[in-house]
Amino acid sequence: MDNEMIVLTDVALITCTVPRGNADAVVTAARAAGAQGASIQYGRGAGIRERLGIFSITVEAEKEIIQIMVSQQQQDDIFAAMYHAAKLDVPGMGIMFVTPLERAATYVSPKIREKLTKKVSE
Repeated sequence: MDNEMIVLTDVALITCTVPRGNADAVVTAARAAGAQGASIQYGRGAGIRERLGIFSITVEAEKEIIQIMVSQQQQDDIFAAMYHAAKLDVPGMGIMFVTPLERAATYVSPKIREKLTKKVSE
């Protein structure tokens, strides 16, 4: 087994917070747009959640937080797919943001490693 650490650069973390029960649809859309996988955590909102604005929309306290690491080349497509799947154009449905990552490390299969090495040498 090769113990060489592969450091990924030019990657970003998309974080999307949605009402509980909505994460599966968002992750499905992200995967269809090219994301490899996702992490989902459960949380609870705090602050003014009983009523939102003049629409008097109830905002649920229970949340699902989706985090997906993507390449910067995929970022815009995956972000847009997640936005639409999460219905973030509807008040009270959540929030999403992108955080640039300086570096990340994870297992990279030999097939992908070969592609990356070939791309760097060109």
